Amino acid sequence: MSDTSVLLRRPPLDLPLLIGVLGILLLGLIMVGSASITIAADHSDNPFYFLIRQGIYVGIGLVLGWQILRLPLRFWERLGPYLLLFSMGLLIIVLIPGIGRNVNGSSRWIGLGPLTVQPSELAKLFAIIYLSGYVVRRSHEVQRSAWGFIKPLLVLGVMAFLLLLEPDFGTSVVVLTTSMGVLFLAGVRIWQFVVLLFPVVFGLMGLAVVAPYRLQRVLSFLDPWQDAFGKGYQLTQALIAFGRGEWLGVGLGASVQKLHYLPEAHTDFLFSVIAEELGLAGVLFIIGLFSFVVWRIFDIAERAEKAGNPFAAYLCYGVGLWIAFQAFINIGVNMGILPTKGLTLPLMSYGGSSVTITCMTMAIILRVAGELGLVAQEHRTATRGAA
Repeated sequence: MSDTSVLLRRPPLDLPLLIGVLGILLLGLIMVGSASITIAADHSDNPFYFLIRQGIYVGIGLVLGWQILRLPLRFWERLGPYLLLFSMGLLIIVLIPGIGRNVNGSSRWIGLGPLTVQPSELAKLFAIIYLSGYVVRRSHEVQRSAWGFIKPLLVLGVMAFLLLLEPDFGTSVVVLTTSMGVLFLAGVRIWQFVVLLFPVVFGLMGLAVVAPYRLQRVLSFLDPWQDAFGKGYQLTQALIAFGRGEWLGVGLGASVQKLHYLPEAHTDFLFSVIAEELGLAGVLFIIGLFSFVVWRIFDIAERAEKAGNPFAAYLCYGVGLWIAFQAFINIGVNMGILPTKGLTLPLMSYGGSSVTITCMTMAIILRVAGELGLVAQEHRTATRGAA
C-alpha cells in the first residue's frame, strides 16, 4: 500500500481507544473546572478562567489531531531525526533570557501571544518518534552491538541535559525511562541492557540528591508529617484530600482542599481533588480508564508487529510506556508513595502544551490502528477477489 493511497483514504478509527481517550479528556475538563474555581476567581474574577483555557487547548488538540489522522506513518518515520533536532532547538531557545518564560524558578515556556508552548512536551513525542525509526533502521546494530544501544542514549542524553537546565527533572526521567523501554523491546541483549541500566538509574538518583530542592522533596516525601506546614505541606494536604474522599467522595465541587489549602490543585495535584470529590470509586474508575487506554495502545503495537510494521509497533510501545509511566508517577506522587516530580496527569491536568501534544500523540496512535485496518480491509478484498 503506497503512502499516496493511504493519505487519500480516511483510516477507520479504533473506537474503543477513541472512546477511552475522549472519556479521560471529558473527566479532565470537569475536574479542572471544579478544582480551579477558587483560584480562577482570585486570578481573574472569572471562576471558569482555567476551564475555558483548558477547553481551548483541548479544542486545539482535537483539531490538530484530526489533521494528523491524514498523515501516513511514513511521514513521521522519515522526519524523525529532524523532529528531534527541532525539539532540541526549542529546548535551547527556552533557556534564552527574554524568550523563555520563568515561572517558579523554571524556564519551561515560550510565549506565543496569549498562549504558551512547553517544548518539553514536544520533546517526549519527538524522542519516541526518532527512537522508533532508529531501532528499525539500525535493528541489527541495536541487537548485536553495545554501541548501537549506546548511541541513541547519548543523543537523548543531550536532550535530558537540556531538560535539566530548565530544570525539568520529571520530564528527563520520562524521556530516558521510555527510551530504555523501547530499546529493550527492540531486542537489546539483556546483559548490555542491565550493565547500562545501573549507571542510568544511579545517575538519575544522584541528580535527585545533589540539588538541594530535590533532596528536600525526597526527605519530605519519606515523612511529610514531620514538617506538615513546611516542606511536607503539599503532600500532607493531598493526603488529607484522599482521607476526606473515603468511598464515594464528598461530591463534585464540594472539595475543601482546593480552597487554597492544596497548592497546584488543578495541575499536578488534580488527582487528589478527584479522590476527595469522587472518592475511592472515582479513583479506581480513573485508574481503570488509563489502564484500558494503555492496554489498547499495546494491543495496537502487537498487531503492528505481527503485520510486519516495526516502526508503528515501537512507536505505540513507546507512547504506551510514556502514558503509563507518567500517569503512574503523577498518581503515586498524589498518593504519597513517590516524591514530587512536577508531572501532570496526561489528558486531565491543566496545562495547554501537555493536553494538546497528548491529543496529537493519540491521533498518531489512531492513525497506526487505522492503517492496520486499511491493510486488513485490502487483504480481505484481495482474498475475496482471488476466490
